[in-house]
Amino acid sequence: MPDITAVVTDPSLSSAMIVVAHADDAEYGCSGTVAQLTRRGWDVVYVLCTDGSRGSEDRDLSGEDLSAIRRREQIEAGVILGLKAVEFLGYPDSFLMPSLELRKDIARMIRKHRPDVLITNSPARELSNNSYIGHPDHQAAGEAALSAVYPTSRDHLAYPDMLKEGLEPHRVQEVWVMRSGDDANHIVDLTDEDLEKSISALKAHTSQVPSDVDDRVKEWKARNGERHGVKYAESFRLFKLG
Repeated sequence: MPDITAVVTDPSLSSAMIVVAHADDAEYGCSGTVAQLTRRGWDVVYVLCTDGSRGSEDRDLSGEDLSAIRRREQIEAGVILGLKAVEFLGYPDSFLMPSLELRKDIARMIRKHRPDVLITNSPARELSNNSYIGHPDHQAAGEAALSAVYPTSRDHLAYPDMLKEGLEPHRVQEVWVMRSGDDANHIVDLTDEDLEKSISALKAHTSQVPSDVDDRVKEWKARNGERHGVKYAESFRLFKLG
């Protein structure tokens, strides 16, 4: 049984950055946690790596139009959740790689917003679900984000040009990797209010979510909560770096 901790592991922590591949990734994976953090007064920033220009079966919709739609949807979801900012890196959807360029762009966002906690996708492909094989963009975003945390955003010699931009090095204190398996060691016990706000934010992504998303999300969060003795939960693999 994993060592389960409360949502806030250190009372001095007060800001978070969520780095994911696509608009709606965070809403599916950790928006209940985000709702709880903003309710507690945390500053929370989203960083979206891709432009969201591929995720549609509508043959009449161009990639450029889809990207604009998904951008608007993510901004609306951010308003619902009370985010401080949403940053769009604009890499091509479905072709994301954990490149040095992506790592640098995420490190720039870390130095700009200076979060205490960074939450991101897992860099590993999850093969325990028989109906979903995972999206390569998720893995790329997770790997680039972790590499940006350590060592890129920390070391002043990594990118001297950032110093000229006024972006000083920053040490992230904790990393939370979104996980639902047995290796999770940190859960967030979601209230009904957290869950409802999470679902409302997810439903802002009207171009992506199915009509029965309410019931499906409640089922997922309840199943995860049951594993840990609470009603609803989101879970993570937590790393303390401070």
